[in-house]
Amino acid sequence: MKFLSDQGNTSAAVIGMGYVGSTVAAVLAGEGVDVVGIDVDPALVAQLEGRRSWFSEPGLPELLYSGLDSGHLRVTTEYDLVSGVDVVIIAVGTPVHDTELVDTYLRSACTELAKHLREGQLVILKSTVPPGLTRNVVAPLLEAGGLRAGVDFGLVFCPERLSEGQALREMRMFPIAIGGWCADSAAAAAAFWSRTIGNEIITCASMESAEVVKLASNWWIDHNIAMANELAKLCGVLDVDVLDVVAAANTMKKGTGNVNILLPSVGVGGSCLTKDPWMVWRAARDRDIELNTIPVAREVNDTMPGYTVDLIAEELAGTGKRLDEAKIAVLGVAFKNNTGDLRATPTLPIVAQLQRSGAEVVIYDPLADAGEVKRIFGLAPVETVREALSGADCIAVLAGHDAFAGIDFVAFRESVAPSCVILDGRAYYSRETIDRYRRHGFAYRGIGR
Repeated sequence: MKFLSDQGNTSAAVIGMGYVGSTVAAVLAGEGVDVVGIDVDPALVAQLEGRRSWFSEPGLPELLYSGLDSGHLRVTTEYDLVSGVDVVIIAVGTPVHDTELVDTYLRSACTELAKHLREGQLVILKSTVPPGLTRNVVAPLLEAGGLRAGVDFGLVFCPERLSEGQALREMRMFPIAIGGWCADSAAAAAAFWSRTIGNEIITCASMESAEVVKLASNWWIDHNIAMANELAKLCGVLDVDVLDVVAAANTMKKGTGNVNILLPSVGVGGSCLTKDPWMVWRAARDRDIELNTIPVAREVNDTMPGYTVDLIAEELAGTGKRLDEAKIAVLGVAFKNNTGDLRATPTLPIVAQLQRSGAEVVIYDPLADAGEVKRIFGLAPVETVREALSGADCIAVLAGHDAFAGIDFVAFRESVAPSCVILDGRAYYSRETIDRYRRHGFAYRGIGR
C-alpha cells in the first residue's frame, strides 16, 4: 500500500517538542509544511505559544516563532489533530537509568497515537531506541488501535543525528538513514524527506539496521573522546601539547579519509553520548554478548571532571594557594561549547568537587538559563564576566563559548589574584595567546597542554 500521496502539500505531526522534536518541527514548518507539534507538558506548549523558548540553539527559537506566526506550526497537548496529517514523527525522550532503557514516554506516546491513526498514514520514529524495539514494542502498541503496520499504515525508524549548537545546519545537511517495516514504508519516508528538506537518503536493509546506525555513531564518538582524553593525560606528563599531536596525527590517510582524533576536554555530557553507549551495551548483554570497550570508555570520560579538579589544585599549589582558600571563576557550565544545555554536564561534578574542597566558586555562562543553573548547581550565576573574575585565583574555562572569544584576561589583570591560574578546559587557546597570558603573570594549564 502507498503511504504518502504524490499530490499536494505534505502535512506532519511531531510528537515530543523537546530539543529534537522542536528542531524537526521548526525546519519542516520553515519549508512550508503544515506541522502540528504535540507535547504532554502544558507548560512547554504555553511557552511556545507565548513565543518563549529555553533553547539556546542558534536560530531555533526564531525559526519556531516564524512557523507559529505564519500558521505553518501549531502546538498543542492534544492528539486529536493527528488524524488529519500525512506523516507522524515520534521524537519523545528515551533516557537510560543504570544501563536500562526508560521507555515510559515512548510507550505512552504510542498508546495515545494508536487511538488516532488512520489508514494511509506514515509513522516515523526518531527517538533513539535499542535494536528491535521499533518492531517488537512500537509496532504492537500502534497496532493495538486496530490498524496493521505495513498494511494500513507505514512504519519506519529514522535516527536523529543532531548535535547541540549545529542542529539546524545538520538537519538540512546530514544524509537521512531510513529503515522501513516494508519497502512501501521506506519508499514513503524517502519521498517525504526528499520532498520537504531534500537531503540525501540512505536506505537501510531493516529497521534494526537503522536503529544501530545512531547507536554506533555515538559509540564511536564516546570512544574517540576517551582516546583523546587518555592521550591528553599522557601528553600532560610528557610536557607535550596534545593539540600539536592531534593535528599532526590527523593528517594521516586511512581508508577513505584521515585519522580523526577528536579533542580532549573536561568530560562528556549531554543526553546522547552518556546514554547511547549503555543502550548498545545492554542490547548486547541481553543477547549474551559482552562488549568490553563501552564500560572502559565511559569510565575514562567519567574520570575527567576529577582529573580537571586535580589540575586546578596542582596549578594553584604552584602559586602557593590551596583549594580551600581559593576563589574559582568558572566560565561556561554547559556540557559543550556554544550551547546552554546543562543535561549531564561534566562541569557539575567539577563545581561540586571544588566546593567540597572548600573553594569559593563563582559561575558565569551567558548561554545557560540562570534559573536552570541555580536549580542544578545550587549557585546563582553572576551577570558579568567582571563580577566573576573579581578576586579570582583561578579562571576555569570549562566551556569555550564563542561569546568568550572577546574576553581578554589581561584587561582584568588588576582585578584577579597576582598569581592567577587559567585552566583551559576546552577553549583550546593558541600558543601565542598562552604565551601572552604568561608574560602578564598568569599561570596556564590545559587538558593535555
